[in-house]
Amino acid sequence: MGNADYECPHRVAIPPSKPFLKSLKSGLKETFFPDDPFRQFKNQPASRKFLLGLQYFVPILEWAPRYTFEFFKSDLISGVTIASLAVPQGISYASLANLPPIIGLYSSFVPPLVYAMMGSSRDLAVGTVAVASLLIASMLGREVSPTENPKLYVQLALTATFFAGVFQAALGFLRLGFIVDFLSHATIVGFMAGAATVVCLQQLKGILGLVRFTHATDLVSVMRSVFSQTHQWRWESGVLGCCFLFFLLLTRYFSKKKPAFFWINAMAPLTSVILGSVLVYFTNAEKHGVQVIGHLKRGLNPPSVSELALGFGSPYLTTAIKTGVITGVIALAEGIAVGRSFAMFKNYHIDGNKEMIAIGMMNIAGSCTSCYLTTGPFSRTAVNFNAGCKSAVSNIVMATAVMLTLLFLTPLFHYTPLVVLSSIIISAMLGLIDYEAALHLWKLDKFDFIVCMSAYAGVVFGSVEIGLVVAVAISLLRVLLSVARPRTFVLGNIPNSVIYRSIDQYPVANNVPGMLILQIDSSIYFANASYLRERISRWIYEEEDRVKVSGETSLHYVIIDMSNVGSIDTSGISMLEEVKKTIDRRGLKLVLANPRSEVIKKLDKSKFVENIGQEWMYLTVGEAVATCNFMLHTCKSSSNPGPEYNSQDNIV
Repeated sequence: MGNADYECPHRVAIPPSKPFLKSLKSGLKETFFPDDPFRQFKNQPASRKFLLGLQYFVPILEWAPRYTFEFFKSDLISGVTIASLAVPQGISYASLANLPPIIGLYSSFVPPLVYAMMGSSRDLAVGTVAVASLLIASMLGREVSPTENPKLYVQLALTATFFAGVFQAALGFLRLGFIVDFLSHATIVGFMAGAATVVCLQQLKGILGLVRFTHATDLVSVMRSVFSQTHQWRWESGVLGCCFLFFLLLTRYFSKKKPAFFWINAMAPLTSVILGSVLVYFTNAEKHGVQVIGHLKRGLNPPSVSELALGFGSPYLTTAIKTGVITGVIALAEGIAVGRSFAMFKNYHIDGNKEMIAIGMMNIAGSCTSCYLTTGPFSRTAVNFNAGCKSAVSNIVMATAVMLTLLFLTPLFHYTPLVVLSSIIISAMLGLIDYEAALHLWKLDKFDFIVCMSAYAGVVFGSVEIGLVVAVAISLLRVLLSVARPRTFVLGNIPNSVIYRSIDQYPVANNVPGMLILQIDSSIYFANASYLRERISRWIYEEEDRVKVSGETSLHYVIIDMSNVGSIDTSGISMLEEVKKTIDRRGLKLVLANPRSEVIKKLDKSKFVENIGQEWMYLTVGEAVATCNFMLHTCKSSSNPGPEYNSQDNIV
């Protein structure tokens, strides 16, 4: 660029400083209230604010006045459909958690009613889930045997549910939902697949009719337990289990091929329970090695506050709290992810913090009414969605159907074979092994694939907790690596434009003679300051070598594009000061382009702006390049080409 077309660049403005309390308030608002939930309360009378507050925490008060009979007809069909799935799943998952089957039915009565009042999702169908059930069995089973001390085991399960609810609700009230975000998509895919595999392996006990079985969940222990008891395998139970599993998988395949017949797959578990019970009743199969549920107590949920009190006084309280926190996080991640997924299909938004409060409150209420941990399982929610639900009233209909079952129909489940429940669980779990998602991760992001497979391997070959810890640890390692090793790019000029982009991404971009243009792609913190200092120095060395080989104009300016640097700390400022000293020693000039508001304020307070000179800070890379070009041409026209340097870094 010649002197004639040079334009005076714009000055980089230093924003006025804010009072500390105002800055703190702004920072807290951005961190905890990004959606500004209080905006609807502005300029409202006290009575209106009270009503809006109630509607915020109890959303049913907002949408119930607009509810129509047409909506109810759709919700009635959906509620009855998911109730047919809730009854066998409730019994099956309670058995998976080593709890009495009746507790699984209790858990499909009270929690859905609470969620219908407080939840913000129209599609989420509340119930027990396999992964949480497995976690409860795994973590509590190590401390207390469910067979030798069943009463204490139930007390601890209810106590764990209570603390899970308290933790979930606290996250919502304190608006700390971002904690759940540390469970990445890759982590959840691998963890769910691993847990599903472990659950399927555990069901070999029911399929083979074994009485004794290992409490461990890893693959080696389960296989050792299965093949060390070959003489106790019951062929009657195995044949029955394989037949029902084939029936369930066949109905699922048919429903996938013909989505209009989704109800066939939804009704298949209850149909299996009915057919299995009738078969056992007329053939006396329970006398030939086919185990049955046995007596189920009739009646609604009994209060369990006294059981909770005993759990609080138990020497295993720490285990119950740990179980509650871990299962609570997993349940939240699954429930919110499922709710958001189906909300996208209907183009509405659910509030993550509201969902945490709703799920937490329903688990607190459930723990006081003989229920164990519940959330929004994918399978039941998918059935609810496909059945055409319009609102959370479908949960109320489902709870009503379960209530009628508890009052009048529980004796009918006496002859339900356990092998049918195992088949139902295996069928449901196979749907959680999402190998297509894993293959997609491999194609898209190899690191995410490693996270996914680490979670899977940790669960299958270690334990559920080990798999979760390994996956979260690797995910956090990735975050730390991205912070500690941010990317830096060399920018070049796109021909016939004033646009500067990465030379790696745009090979047509040209290096600007006499200048090295770098872009830092991250905020600058103590964790990456040392790395950035060394990396910038290396870029300078490499550019010097390239210039010497190519015979181009010697290097005079190092321009750093800071448009992606959102913030900087004192270590980052010290790094820039050291970089400037290094560049000065080499006879070069440091130029900054587009420093952001928070960055320029700190650079000004630290006197770095005064040190570098505000005339060497520009709004854009284009202006910085234009000014440096102007200076180079001015120096050449005055026969002063500027400083040069030798290989020993001494200015000549």
